[in-house]
Amino acid sequence: MRHGKKFNHLGRTASHRSAMLSNMANSLIESKRITTTVAKAKALRKYVEPLLTKAKDDSTHSRRVVFSYLQNKFAVQTLFEEVAGKIADRPGGYTRIIKIGGNRVGDNAEMAMIELVDYNELMLKDAKPAKAKTRRSRRSKSADEANTQPAAPAAESKEADAPENNEESNKE
Repeated sequence: MRHGKKFNHLGRTASHRSAMLSNMANSLIESKRITTTVAKAKALRKYVEPLLTKAKDDSTHSRRVVFSYLQNKFAVQTLFEEVAGKIADRPGGYTRIIKIGGNRVGDNAEMAMIELVDYNELMLKDAKPAKAKTRRSRRSKSADEANTQPAAPAAESKEADAPENNEESNKE
């Protein structure tokens, strides 16, 4: 029966599961992207996102709380110095799970890649250059250019001729 089963136990004891999630969180923070199964990636997201939120507030207490989960001072240092600066303005959703097309060879488990959102340069480049919307006219571009270029010198010559004609008409 599944009474009271609120989260995925991943087929492990509580101590094994917490050690595994701690090691995976360390790897994610240090390398910014790891490949694992979909179930482990979803469990890791629930484990690591509160730690990333805690890292936004750089205080001694928050460092000690995060260290109690990660048990790796180098990962804590990277988290508070490097990662927290990039996620400071983000209100949540610090990780992204991307399902990889194939399954694992040994047990046919569905694989996924979990990464920190602000560290994927390819997706950041796609998001930044937002094109400005342009209006389309009924005329083609070549017709617009042809109409504007010859018209400008002709207008100048008419304006130059106009005052001379006015002076001549004033003289008569």
